[in-house]
Amino acid sequence: MATAEAVSQPAGVPSQKGLGATLLSFVREKPLGAAGGIILVFMVLVALVGPLVAPADPLTTNVMGRLAPPSSQHLLGTDELGRDLLSRLIYGARVSMLVGVLATVLGSGIGALLGIVSGYLGGRVDMVVQRFMDVLMAFPPLVLALALMAVMGPSVPNVIVAISVAFLPRANRVVRAAALAVKELQYIEAARAVGATRARIIFVHVVPNCLASYLIIASVLLGASILVEASLSFLGLGVPPPHPSWGRSLSESMQYFRQGAWLAIFPGIAISLAVFGANLFGDALRDMWDPRLKRL
Repeated sequence: MATAEAVSQPAGVPSQKGLGATLLSFVREKPLGAAGGIILVFMVLVALVGPLVAPADPLTTNVMGRLAPPSSQHLLGTDELGRDLLSRLIYGARVSMLVGVLATVLGSGIGALLGIVSGYLGGRVDMVVQRFMDVLMAFPPLVLALALMAVMGPSVPNVIVAISVAFLPRANRVVRAAALAVKELQYIEAARAVGATRARIIFVHVVPNCLASYLIIASVLLGASILVEASLSFLGLGVPPPHPSWGRSLSESMQYFRQGAWLAIFPGIAISLAVFGANLFGDALRDMWDPRLKRL
């Protein structure tokens, strides 16, 4: 018979192995997911070491060298103000990765915690929380983020908050479903029988067993966060100038596309690669950790 102490690892998560063996197994079983993870790691590294590898100051203008095509001096060319495009893309990665990771962790983390608590407690608590989530779900994430940014104004913290709020219900619904299944298992009944408090049951027994569902939805939302940030910047409601941003680089390139197509091509490639890598990695985690898919 299962006991309250029988929980050794989250449901759906592979058994504990050495880090090297786990990574090797992941690469063998999910090569596309591994490729997506490599893309994400590369983007994060570029963001971290940006000031060390950028060939020029991304804010320094040179009117005499404006709209210069890619060359040995400027590998990706210059923009309409003569700023080095490669440097602006490198510094733009810092904004995109920072906003994407923090918004995903904050939004999915709070949403998942609310889903676990409301799912376990049930009753009025669950009804109130889920009706609030229904209101948020009525708006597409980009539309809700646009409305919040229009109220709060453009800044990096505001972008993070807006995207986090937009993704709250997505993580909430997924993790709540996992919590509803976990609360009916025998070891939860055993924990109640030995007098464990609700808080202890939730944080010691329910949360670890919902971890796989949380990691899956968080990895899927990471790509969406990067895309929403780029969309907000493209529309002028994201990170304020003069800070470099992939979305703003795309927006500013529209009127100069005929003179310099590279102004739109390279930021577009950067956004596409980041979102593509996050989606590949998230799909691989879902395929590995979702027990329902393993039964198919």
